[in-house]
Amino acid sequence: MAEKDKPLLIKRYASRRLYNTETSDYVTLEDIASLIREGREVQIVDLKSGDDLTRQYLLQIIAEHESRGESVLPVDVLNDLVRSYMTPGSSVVPQFLQASFEMLRDGQSQMMDKMTAMNPMAKMPGFELMQAQQQAFMKAMTGGLGGGSGWSAPDKDEPAEDQESAEDLDAIKKQLAELQDKLSKLK
Repeated sequence: MAEKDKPLLIKRYASRRLYNTETSDYVTLEDIASLIREGREVQIVDLKSGDDLTRQYLLQIIAEHESRGESVLPVDVLNDLVRSYMTPGSSVVPQFLQASFEMLRDGQSQMMDKMTAMNPMAKMPGFELMQAQQQAFMKAMTGGLGGGSGWSAPDKDEPAEDQESAEDLDAIKKQLAELQDKLSKLK
């Protein structure tokens, strides 16, 4: 198995600090969330007991995002999750959620493949940009769910990169406006 296919091992010390065994440094929950958004699988274990704490920390990441107003799940879904945990016996909700997210990831991949292979618009100028935007949108919609999103907060120590990102965004907006104009003329 390739190194990147194995989950990244994070060890939790008795002091509750989290240690990235790959980079040999301490990490925060936000660092772990960024790794997951980039597509990495992680496994968090207690150094002393060897207990797997991954689920606990992933739920904590979601809870922290929710507390900052970054809604991850609609309230109805959260209510249904609580109900499923409180229902005696085994619930089908975890298997359903897992299957749903697998279908979402597979559908995203198939959609992007078909957009490239069968779409007559593929020859249209700017199609690559539109496809990249679609991929970014799909990754944002599934961010942290195994597909990764690549979205992360900009590093405060990189103002030149922020300026480049702003210029790239302006260029993308301009190209999108041009595409919309061309499409409206085709109608």
